[in-house]
Amino acid sequence: MGEWYASLELFPKVYWSIALIGSVVMIVFLLLTLIGGDVDGVDGDVDAEVEGDSGIGFQFLSIKNLSGFFAIFGWTGIACIEAGFSNVLTILISVICGLLMMLSMAALFYYLSKLQSSGTLRLKNALGQVGEVYLTIGANRSFIGKVSITVQGSLRELEALTDETVNLTQGNVVKVEDITDNGILIVKLLNK
Repeated sequence: MGEWYASLELFPKVYWSIALIGSVVMIVFLLLTLIGGDVDGVDGDVDAEVEGDSGIGFQFLSIKNLSGFFAIFGWTGIACIEAGFSNVLTILISVICGLLMMLSMAALFYYLSKLQSSGTLRLKNALGQVGEVYLTIGANRSFIGKVSITVQGSLRELEALTDETVNLTQGNVVKVEDITDNGILIVKLLNK
């Protein structure tokens, strides 16, 4: 292998070096992504409603995209050299292919990031939802009960109070009218 590499002229030698190094780096990033070594986040459980910017959406220049650029740049250049293209045409074609790879990877990671969900429950999404009493709710907010209600596409059991003059018992159908500052639902009886 060393003899083969040493026998190459400078131009193909540069392309082979770029292709091999770029490919190794890109494969390492791919493996880290697949096994979870590329995680943006923190371990632990957080129960909070936070709204904010998640950073730059479309990142054209990143280490992943650069590794993809160099891998495709190198392999395209090698293919052009083997096809007998001139050095100028080889450089032009390999730069264009590398930039297309960067654009493709940036678009891929951008759209993949749009697929992720934080999983944070936003109680304001429960307003107006209809649910069922799970644990008895005290009349006139005398004690907290629980309701089973679908919020953000999943069935949840949430604490609830009512302003009704009678206790709401298991099986009663209720509608969420309000939410207290500490996250308890205020419900109204629907099936009187």
